[in-house]
Amino acid sequence: MQIVGYETGDGGLLVSDGSADVEADARHPTAAVEYVPLDPGTELSYRLGDRHCAGVVTDDGHRPCDADGVPHCPDHTSTWVCARCTGTCLKDEMDCFDDHAIYLAAFAPDTFKVGVTKAYRLETRLREQGADRGAHLRTVDDGRIAREIEAELATEITDRVRVPTKRAGLGRAVDGAAWRALLDDFDPVETFDFDYGLDISERPVAETLATGRVRGTKGRLLVLDQGGSTYAVDLRDLVGYEVEEGGTDRRLQSSLGAFG
Repeated sequence: MQIVGYETGDGGLLVSDGSADVEADARHPTAAVEYVPLDPGTELSYRLGDRHCAGVVTDDGHRPCDADGVPHCPDHTSTWVCARCTGTCLKDEMDCFDDHAIYLAAFAPDTFKVGVTKAYRLETRLREQGADRGAHLRTVDDGRIAREIEAELATEITDRVRVPTKRAGLGRAVDGAAWRALLDDFDPVETFDFDYGLDISERPVAETLATGRVRGTKGRLLVLDQGGSTYAVDLRDLVGYEVEEGGTDRRLQSSLGAFG
């Protein structure tokens, strides 16, 4: 078996059964993919083995790849051009004519970012990123205008927050005064306050494992209890690992709470 992907929001792992059906398509053999939900209370018991390219998941299943690149080799790495857009379309023909929302997101304790998404996905997008709070600034007619506004705001407010920064904020509250001061410069259409139900009293230990009782997910972060400690796992760091059922046999760093 191999972990070949993940989903943010509600949280889930995509696990290939590892047995590609060559007879069905000799040129592009595919394996079945199981969706493993990461609901609170779920017990995970996967031992991580070798790691290599996760191949690609299609509507037909998982197409494996043995290349060394992780989580994907160059042949299976794709870049969404819209993520690099600042108002000048990078496609052969512009096609983003849906309503787009410009938003602010807050990550505890005091990191704030500006972003753009299709208007109907706003709340979903904030949750996918693991935002603690959000503010809908305005809606515009298409993605080009939205990216121009985002690029202008990004000269003052970052448009990217890395996972280690988000992990460092687990169990902490947003600096309400700093958030309100930022919003004073705008007139938000709507604001959001998210609770991921993690109930963390101290910062989890950063680890890469897939064994333990799930507390929940917050964006790309999976929070697990294992052996008296709480761990925060970047789901992207699991992609590409061959896995076996039975739980980890590695010696893990413990949190301070494990010795209480």
